[in-house]
Amino acid sequence: MRIDFPGLQAFLSIAERGSFSRAAAHLNLSQTALSHRIKKLEEDLGLQLLARTTRQVALTPAGLELLPTARRIIGELSDTIDLLRARGRQRQAHIALGCLPTIAAYHLPRVLKQFNALHPGISIKIHDNSAGEIATLVQSGQAEFGVTIIAMNIWDLEVMPLIKERFVLLCTKDHEFAQRSFVNWAHLADTPLIRISPQAGNRALIDDALGDRRDALNWRYEVQHLQTAVGMVFERLGVAVVPNIAVATQGTAGLVALPLRNPGVSRTVGIIVKRGLPLGKPAQTLIELIQNYFKTIS
Repeated sequence: MRIDFPGLQAFLSIAERGSFSRAAAHLNLSQTALSHRIKKLEEDLGLQLLARTTRQVALTPAGLELLPTARRIIGELSDTIDLLRARGRQRQAHIALGCLPTIAAYHLPRVLKQFNALHPGISIKIHDNSAGEIATLVQSGQAEFGVTIIAMNIWDLEVMPLIKERFVLLCTKDHEFAQRSFVNWAHLADTPLIRISPQAGNRALIDDALGDRRDALNWRYEVQHLQTAVGMVFERLGVAVVPNIAVATQGTAGLVALPLRNPGVSRTVGIIVKRGLPLGKPAQTLIELIQNYFKTIS
């Protein structure tokens, strides 16, 4: 059933103001346009709603019957539109995103500095969580987008790859491996290793690449975050397999990153967004800045 909302709005404005001229001024319409709306509504209903004379406008019985319903419908519609506009303004002034902790700590601040220069009034909430948690946040709408590991195809998420990087072995400069040009996984059989918890996307990539061989390695320590693993390597508690991007961050002075072979392991970091959900313009701008930043470091 088609509802003539412009006609109802015109009818309600005339009924409340008792005048075509005052109603036309309120709606910012010409009296001719207003009359056209009322005529169209009356023709659609097959009933006359207003009795017009040269001096006044009165409601017919049909108009009196329609008035309370029209007032309720237009009022509810107006309230809903006001609420949605307020949400839209709030969305334009706030961005929530998910981001891998290492990238959030050492790379995202540089992008946010650029973004703040363009949009100084916008607040940003950063969920620096694991890859699985970031996907959940984007799927649920709690984050507009995520910067995370692209490890699997999720039907309701769109993916924009940013960078592909290899995992490397991190050790101190005085470690026995430091002078090698690369390290095979077989060389690590008796070496204390620091691993990341199963909740992290990096751990899943490494486990999948190694298969059964992972159980033969000396996993001495397990941590939640890459930054913790880097700190433990620095204190010579063991060596760690980390994404190359972690080596390029702060806090790795005195450490050496060596290529890993047989097998080589890599990951793709990208941006995920909810499929079919339009982004606000500030979020689109932030994504473009992130994409441009990673082009400069790849």
